[in-house]
Amino acid sequence: MALKGTGHPFLRWLAHPLTPIGLLLGATVLALVWANSPLAGSYRALFSLDIGVSLGGAELHKPLVLWINDGLMGIFFFVVGLEIKRELLVGELSEPRRAALALAGAIGGMVVPALLYKLLAVEPEHARGWGIPMATDIAFALGLLALLGKRAPTALKIFLTALAIVDDIGAVLVIAVFYTESIALVSLFIGLLVFGLAVFANGAGVRNHLFYFLLGTVVWLAFLKSGVHATIAALMMAFTIPARPKIDRSELEESLDDAIGGLRGSEGEPDRKLLDKLGESLDHARAPLQELEHLLHPIVALIVLPIFALANAGVALDIDFASAIAHPVAVGIIVGLSLGKPLGVLGVAFIAVKLRLATLPEGVGWRDVLGAGCLAGVGFTMALFIGGLAFEGLLGDVAKVGILVASTISAVLGLAVLGIGRRPATS
Repeated sequence: MALKGTGHPFLRWLAHPLTPIGLLLGATVLALVWANSPLAGSYRALFSLDIGVSLGGAELHKPLVLWINDGLMGIFFFVVGLEIKRELLVGELSEPRRAALALAGAIGGMVVPALLYKLLAVEPEHARGWGIPMATDIAFALGLLALLGKRAPTALKIFLTALAIVDDIGAVLVIAVFYTESIALVSLFIGLLVFGLAVFANGAGVRNHLFYFLLGTVVWLAFLKSGVHATIAALMMAFTIPARPKIDRSELEESLDDAIGGLRGSEGEPDRKLLDKLGESLDHARAPLQELEHLLHPIVALIVLPIFALANAGVALDIDFASAIAHPVAVGIIVGLSLGKPLGVLGVAFIAVKLRLATLPEGVGWRDVLGAGCLAGVGFTMALFIGGLAFEGLLGDVAKVGILVASTISAVLGLAVLGIGRRPATS
């Protein structure tokens, strides 16, 4: 049965701000249950299934889990890139002193967890995991904040969003610089050349979504073959998407006035040319960046991230769980995310404000900044992603245990700091 109208209960459920976090949690629980059930073999077999595509003499073969992590997650990183560009142009990061607070908090929230990890996981084979506790899962963090309803001021939500976005920039840089094993320069050059073509097309006024998709696919493939993680290509391509409409407000108003005047002066059914002109004006008034963000955001939140969680959160708990939690890798991740994140965010943000480099948003206090730091310790998606680049096998499972435990602790601490004894804000 087709669903019509936003009044349908299923559509209302899809539109609810807590639905994405519910799907993420559900996918995580399903992965854990599946990976530890009598059907565990089917879980491993499914996500290790080799899938290949070929075009002429070129072939590309990867297990399903890597198609998800390298390909499907490219959509996630593309949307992250769109959000970053929007915030830099017209959002919280466009105002220098507020951007400085998010930047300071994010730097503290990345450096302190990484240092704590390095202090606790000192063995050479454990060292690659230092980037894991730097990550923040923006979807989970904002979803948890939404649980507080009116007890969380709007300015805090904006700050946490900006903080997580800057954190994402840092995570992408870490992936690009420190988790790239070797680089095939010819493939990288091809990718950068096509990326430059997309930048030129933006400047030339090209606004066709399909054109940028085709160029982005070439850039993604080139980066994949180069050794640089392919999701970096997705984020870079987001910055080539035009962020401004083709016509401004006054031109739109003039076009609408002409169309309405023509409509009033006509008889019978509206003239097709008139309708086409009106539709063209409305299309030109939309910024491609906003259109794509609006289109892709629900796809990422409701489909991409739950599939990623299902494919990556399935830790086989036949390993000694107590030993896994006590392992230096897990301890470093747990301490880094649940303790290092809030201390780093609060400490460096406090220093920036005292030095008058940044300012607190109106209605946001230091308790709020601490709570936001705790929620930023919910690494989950990004932490699992970096963990998959850092470790394989037993260490990979240990890292997943650490991430799940740390994210749970951070969620509880964040909700407690922000919610206990706090009254809802009056509108």
